[in-house]
Amino acid sequence: MQICGFNKTTLLDFPGRVAATIFTGCCNFRCPFCQNGDLVLHPGQLPLFDEEEVLRLLQKRKGILTGVCVTGGEPTLQPDLAVFLKKIKEMGYLVKLDTNGYLPQVLEGLAGEGLLDYVAMDVKSSPGHYAAVAGLPGLQMERIFRSVSFLQSSGLPFEFRTTVVKGLHSAEDFLSIGQWLQGPYPYFLQSYQESDGVISPIFESFSRQELEGFRALLLPLIPNTSLRGVD
Repeated sequence: MQICGFNKTTLLDFPGRVAATIFTGCCNFRCPFCQNGDLVLHPGQLPLFDEEEVLRLLQKRKGILTGVCVTGGEPTLQPDLAVFLKKIKEMGYLVKLDTNGYLPQVLEGLAGEGLLDYVAMDVKSSPGHYAAVAGLPGLQMERIFRSVSFLQSSGLPFEFRTTVVKGLHSAEDFLSIGQWLQGPYPYFLQSYQESDGVISPIFESFSRQELEGFRALLLPLIPNTSLRGVD
């Protein structure tokens, strides 16, 4: 596993759990608003955490932690992800996976092996604007559709989430997303936050009032829509 970051304790990354967070390197998207730019663009230049040392620390923290969140980057690009998650599950931890959903076969395989307890899938934008927001010309939208459909029918606890960025998202996008994802599923609108790690630091966040307006558009279609990261 290419582990480029390790947070020993978080109360935010795994809903309802005291957890550790593991950050993997590499990503198949180039979202310009991504806050983990080094993980995406320069993972080979970052110091790596020894996998066995991370596992030893998790073993020591049993009883303090109840979950492990694996994020990135894009974790499903790691060829030994399943083997690594099995080791975490054998310690008795619950596993949350953060993913962009672009490798649905990996997501389905991990779920089929019983290695996932919660999935957070980033929904970048409406289908018509997805490639531009993900920074991936030629993006194959059917892969995203497959992951969304899988989660909706899987029985796994999951959430969809969108980082909302002024200049990239509009009311029309959220109406389209609502029609696409509609149902009783948790959907979070996350406010874009500026940071030193952003790939292309030229964007701004919407105001709370503007985000509430997007939420109001979504509620008739996705009643479990909430705001996250808003003051």
